Amino acid sequence: MKTIEKIQLGQGGPFVSKLGLGCMRMSSIWGGPTPNEAESNATIQEALDNGINFLNTGDFYGAGHNEMLIGRAIKGRRDEAFISVKFGAIFHNGHWIGMDLRPIAIKNFINYSLTRLGIETIDLYQPSRMDNSVPVEDIIGTIADLKKEGKVRYIGVSEVTPQQLRLANDVHPISALEIGYSLADRYIESELLPTAKELGIGVVAFANTAEGLLTGEMKAPLPENDYRNHFSRFQGKNLIHNLEKVDLLTRMASSKGCTPTQLAIAWVKEQDDQVMPLVSMSRRSRLPENIAAMQIAFTPEEMRMLNTTFVKGAILGGTYLQR
Repeated sequence: MKTIEKIQLGQGGPFVSKLGLGCMRMSSIWGGPTPNEAESNATIQEALDNGINFLNTGDFYGAGHNEMLIGRAIKGRRDEAFISVKFGAIFHNGHWIGMDLRPIAIKNFINYSLTRLGIETIDLYQPSRMDNSVPVEDIIGTIADLKKEGKVRYIGVSEVTPQQLRLANDVHPISALEIGYSLADRYIESELLPTAKELGIGVVAFANTAEGLLTGEMKAPLPENDYRNHFSRFQGKNLIHNLEKVDLLTRMASSKGCTPTQLAIAWVKEQDDQVMPLVSMSRRSRLPENIAAMQIAFTPEEMRMLNTTFVKGAILGGTYLQR
């Protein structure tokens, strides 16, 4: 049963599901336990059954575990899946230690990814971040060479500045920009989103619930062992202030007969035809709720209330760790 509409990602880009499946949580990233693989596999299978073909991963998710998991899940269904892979982040013992964006490294990374995924071509290949250690021209130029070799279909970028996005698109047409975007994180609306729209680049928007802040389930203070305590957004008076803002989302969700999470996802998908909510899931039980979110509509007054309550700067603190 196909229930998700398709959109064209960028000018002349691929047709993909309007809702993307983020597979990161199906692997251990920060040294924690690996989720149940059978459930993760079933989640991918059911997502494909419902027309969610955009599967997002990174070669550093679980040190390659995520790619191998996806490779097993799409075996026999390759034509139904659109595989997006990020590269460049280097982890050791569960800790991020830097970026490697050298052309020689990129050529090495992609061969390992193709082997782990069990495919011949990666649909969308992109650096996970650009840290100015290697010129943008060299990074995108290398991926363009891999495209000529048939190892890449489309080129994307992730977590870049407007200037980096323009530079990248000058080297080779960029199909997609992957970036955090939510009611709580609207900084991209000033320059980055307009730049992507001007250049005809699709937006793959992750962190739609802002690390759980917009789910309506968070309470202050967080447990001491919660990783979110590292972010200023979830500390002390910031968290108390932010949860007061979320109360509007909770009340609106109740009146519309849905969840705050669904409203947060729906708000993102309503921002533009070229914006795709990328939602991380590792359990099938999450799929019906997130799919239903794509059918939610807002009245002009509801949208005004959300945009006024969550105006840029209304949420205090951030969730971005400088690396």
